[in-house]
Amino acid sequence: MSSGKNIENIPSEGKIISDGLEIAYLDWQATGEVYDNLLVLHPNGFCAGMFDPIASLLSENYRVVGVDLRGHGASEEVLDEAALGNDLMASDVLKVMDLLRIDAFSILGVSLGGAIAIEIAAMAPEKVKALMLCEAIAMDFDSRKERAEFLEEKEHPLAVGARRRRSIWSDREEIQNSYGSRKPLDALEPSVLRAYIQWGFVDRDDGQVELACNPETEATIFGSRERYGPLSTFERLSEVKAETHILAGTQTDLGKVWFEQQAEEINTEVNWIEGGHFFFFEDLERSCSLICEFIG
Repeated sequence: MSSGKNIENIPSEGKIISDGLEIAYLDWQATGEVYDNLLVLHPNGFCAGMFDPIASLLSENYRVVGVDLRGHGASEEVLDEAALGNDLMASDVLKVMDLLRIDAFSILGVSLGGAIAIEIAAMAPEKVKALMLCEAIAMDFDSRKERAEFLEEKEHPLAVGARRRRSIWSDREEIQNSYGSRKPLDALEPSVLRAYIQWGFVDRDDGQVELACNPETEATIFGSRERYGPLSTFERLSEVKAETHILAGTQTDLGKVWFEQQAEEINTEVNWIEGGHFFFFEDLERSCSLICEFIG
């Protein structure tokens, strides 16, 4: 795999209608004559555009498709918890791949994106060649029980944080200065942060910019009690037929046992990578090497 100079590869943009919702996607065409198809799925609150720098690095060997999960990026806003299930998001993504006539692909999923990757691989085993799950949000029985008991008592802290997120900014430079100096986004490779700020915010008529993902959507996904989420997705791991690799950060702020349980469920080992929850976006040269190692 080539991982040399980051040659700009501007993606084509498109939308489909799924369950009455507009679902947006980005399609980075491969520049090489022989290539594989790679679907990339983003974390909660983010967008497909944050993969732009890595897609350019991969362009010789991969056609990369990224989908803005419902309620995120350029996809239609969704606030109803009943419409934010992992299964529904997976169905949206499969419809995008069908529209693009991509019948076989590997999936790279980060955080929430990893959970959606599991769902897709279970729903369409004939299509998915390999999974690279980077801190996928899926929990086994004991963790589910602990999470349910916790949510009985109080709101999920990440949901609280999401609702406090500032939505409107004067311009993208202000966002860059703020996000680039505080955790966890200060750990992102600078080009990834710039890509997120480019694709994850929309221009307003008054000249300011606004988060594309409503903080309430992000909070609802973090704090979901009822809808199909990380609790149910774990159970689908046993249905996955594709070669699956579990990756997690050595300094993750999540429970390391989650990833150990995922690995145990599919009879493999966790690949511990130096970094935090977003380790995949911290070093793009390393990311290329990881993709080469685990997807090929």
